[in-house]
Amino acid sequence: MPIDAEKALAAEPRSTRIGWDHKDVQLYHLGIGAGFDPDRADFAVDPHELRYTLESRLHVLPSFATVAGTGVVGGLSSPGIDIDLAAVLHGGQSVRVHRPIPVRGGAVQTSKVAAVYDKGKAAVLVLRTEAADEQGPLWTNDAQIYVRGEGGFGGERGPSERVAYPEAAPDHIVRRPVRPDQALLYRLSGDWNPLHADPEFAARAGFDRPILHGLCTYGITLKAVTDTVLGGDVTRIRSYRTRFAGVVFPGETLRIEMWTDANQVRVEVRAVERDNAMVLGDTFVEHS
Repeated sequence: MPIDAEKALAAEPRSTRIGWDHKDVQLYHLGIGAGFDPDRADFAVDPHELRYTLESRLHVLPSFATVAGTGVVGGLSSPGIDIDLAAVLHGGQSVRVHRPIPVRGGAVQTSKVAAVYDKGKAAVLVLRTEAADEQGPLWTNDAQIYVRGEGGFGGERGPSERVAYPEAAPDHIVRRPVRPDQALLYRLSGDWNPLHADPEFAARAGFDRPILHGLCTYGITLKAVTDTVLGGDVTRIRSYRTRFAGVVFPGETLRIEMWTDANQVRVEVRAVERDNAMVLGDTFVEHS
């Protein structure tokens, strides 16, 4: 079996030194659609967007932690894992920030396979990365990676974490357009999986055209919640979790539904042009 669960779990964590500056942060923010007012037909620059795009006013959306360092694909090179990227789907993601991420910084990032689950027709890898600098922990990422065709090895099925949604209508609904070139721009932040750029590779994976990175949808959604519910204050975000329930194609429109409750926002995201097909489910943002 290309996945040796025992070997993967027993492997020593890998540590690498990473660094970033304002250009990395700005590129990431542009990759998730920052810089304009999506509610204006002329796509005019919004002064409030300067906190995402202008170095003198810049702050860092916590989902930036998912592209700092080696990213998700780098974790797939761990001992005991030898898989075809065409069989890989990003199943879920969680980020916990221990304090605000600085605009310019450096850290030691430690990566390991935290769990391997057997879902029958697929295996699920939980890839954990933790980053810390001289002042202490910065963030913890958990990526749930589905590998089709690698299940059935008799391992634990793993937990099923579901978010309970209110029966009431959402407190907020916003729409966010996905530009036709969104995936090409987003991948410059480090996720080079050809599934998001190469039509032939996408066809091998069962899609009629390249799909948007799940983590791009993830970032677009967190930005929408931050701007709509938190007054644009990224320092209030504590953690953010989602399940990737479906794909997004560049050029589509996202319908982002939010239910607010004390220090938590529950979210669902749908693709408008495909009869509001679910693309993010079991999603919540914990905040102060």
